[in-house]
Amino acid sequence: MSRHKEKKHRHDDDESREVHEQLEAADEGAAGEAGSGGSSPEAYEAVVSERDELKGKYQRALADYQNAQRRFTADMAASRDAGVERVLSGLIPVLDHFDLALSQQSSNVSAEQILAGVRMIRDEVHRALGGFGVATINPAPNEEFDPSSHDALSQLAVPGVEPGRVSTVYQVGYRVGDRVIRPAKVTIAPPQPTEPQPTPRVI
Repeated sequence: MSRHKEKKHRHDDDESREVHEQLEAADEGAAGEAGSGGSSPEAYEAVVSERDELKGKYQRALADYQNAQRRFTADMAASRDAGVERVLSGLIPVLDHFDLALSQQSSNVSAEQILAGVRMIRDEVHRALGGFGVATINPAPNEEFDPSSHDALSQLAVPGVEPGRVSTVYQVGYRVGDRVIRPAKVTIAPPQPTEPQPTPRVI
């Protein structure tokens, strides 16, 4: 729900509650006027008229609030369906590639062709995810370790990688915008061993 719709939804709820409270106050005032012997018929009629007016406002506000609730529910359902449709439209071509690959005769396909087909389908998946704003987190060796997007599994020394930096990637991560969906699982280079200090000679 957008901020504008959410604000309007709260406004309709507050207006309905306010009119309801005014209606209750008018009913109490009418009852008080009816119970006091010193009030004139004109004053009583004025209170009853005010009560009826507030009652009409309350009924209209309640109807507007219920209509807003129904519109909100319908908008949420439409947004969900549109999101599902957008995802499916991006993934259906990938399924077509899978169906095409599985329809091949295994005796006529080499291992190299199978690998090439898998790579093509993988690239198609990445293109589909990119259309939804999804980006991979795949740090290069010797890249600075970022705990907000990297998950360090262990330490592993790799030539040319400085201590505390990413040495290998076990599993690629994914993010949508600035939000990390899954951090990349990596190893980091261990710190350099400290050289033993010479023991002072006792004379």
